[in-house]
Amino acid sequence: MTTATDKGLKKDAIGFVDGLIIGIASTAPAYSLAAVLAIVVAGVGVQAPAVLLLAFVPMFLIASSFLYMNRADPDCGTSFSWITRAIGPRTGWLGGWAICTTGIIVVGSLADVAAYYFYDVAGLDGLRDSKTVVTITALAIIAVMTMVCVLGTELSAHLQRWLIGAQVVALLIFAGVALVKVAAGDAPAGSLDPAASWFSPFAVDSVNSLVLGLLTGVFIYWGWESAVNLNEETEHSDSAPGLAAVVSTVILLVTYVSVTAAVVAYAGLDRVGEFVDDPGIFGAIADDVLGTGLSWIVVFAIVTSALASTQTTILPASRTSLSMARQGALPESLGRVHPRYQTPHVSTITIGVLSAVWYGVLNTVSQNFLFDSLTALSLMIAFYYALTGFACAIYYRRELAKSVKSLLFIGVGPVVGGAILAYLFYKAIVEYAKVDDSYSGSAVFGIGIPVVLGVGMLVLGLVLMIAWQATGHRDFFTRRREVVDPEVAAGHRLGIAAVPEEAV
Repeated sequence: MTTATDKGLKKDAIGFVDGLIIGIASTAPAYSLAAVLAIVVAGVGVQAPAVLLLAFVPMFLIASSFLYMNRADPDCGTSFSWITRAIGPRTGWLGGWAICTTGIIVVGSLADVAAYYFYDVAGLDGLRDSKTVVTITALAIIAVMTMVCVLGTELSAHLQRWLIGAQVVALLIFAGVALVKVAAGDAPAGSLDPAASWFSPFAVDSVNSLVLGLLTGVFIYWGWESAVNLNEETEHSDSAPGLAAVVSTVILLVTYVSVTAAVVAYAGLDRVGEFVDDPGIFGAIADDVLGTGLSWIVVFAIVTSALASTQTTILPASRTSLSMARQGALPESLGRVHPRYQTPHVSTITIGVLSAVWYGVLNTVSQNFLFDSLTALSLMIAFYYALTGFACAIYYRRELAKSVKSLLFIGVGPVVGGAILAYLFYKAIVEYAKVDDSYSGSAVFGIGIPVVLGVGMLVLGLVLMIAWQATGHRDFFTRRREVVDPEVAAGHRLGIAAVPEEAV
């Protein structure tokens, strides 16, 4: 017999390994590398591994925030609930809005990549090059993956085991063979011998290039928190989901840095630079590294990566909207849980439908606008990650002086991570406001489309929040700030902290 949590979600549906896999899968490592590796190399050259190494730092520090906040408040493992308790309901609402909108924006693009590369690996070039066919296939993928999420968390986890295994193994084989060929002198002309300086951020000549590289890094590491979003459906929910999030960032670090170093060493800077606007870099280089008989496994890894992330990216958005609805911050219907499948079916289907509409409309109007919306993701991600870091230190503020461990891991670390991401949020607005950095080359009042979309979505969220409060839903917004219960902080008991403090 299975039991349910107070929300009706299935308890102990998945374990630590499943959560870890979902956390990794949500980042779409193969797709993410294919999409941005050449861009990073174009900006910082052979120091690309160093940039991805440095980008790991704020991600790891924010993952620590998720670990400690999850112990105190396991409400769908969502930053919305934590920011609400620590900073206030309005800031929390905007944080939750940012999480939901990132999922809606990116799901369609992931499905599009999966559809395109599926036809590519199958050798169906005519279908691959047909925008109509790829769009229809992508919409079908969104529908299927949405239903997988509705049908059960176990089904989602079982599917991810196959998808993540295929892409990580393929990437590591590719990287290993490439490095062996470089060492043996079998790499093509233009190849480079790896050096220790490749892994030093201090070797980057331009601070601006380093910062832009970090913005890209924020995008490719984003998604690991999906493991925490399923905490109420995970065994040992007090510790396993948060630990899975932290471990997943470490695994991503190893994968990203090793594969990037292998590609730069084997192909050289000039050849990598040819793929700045082309995510087909792995497919092209894999023919040389593995031979035409095996190169398909790398392209297949991108297909599975995009498929996996299409599904897992729906999870955090649906769980966040579930939490918001249950707390009175969104319509009550979004808080319903299916009595048989024990999943938030209304929220899940809503996220799937909105993702399909966003993708379908923008892809039909202009694919460049779709790419600009992906660039805008960096703003949204940095926004709610930074708030989560600050919320952790604020929520545990009375505990920080009790031990060096608490001060460093619950206070200093999250604040430093939040400050880095807050700076990147500011820098993203400055850089992406430039029309030259827009795929569409368009501007509104002289401001690049990525910033218009990113900031515009936050402003839209602010308007919707005010409208929600003004239409008879004031209770949520009267909530006061809270501080962690000392018993919870000490690990003597679990649950939601309930020591209210006067609002500031």
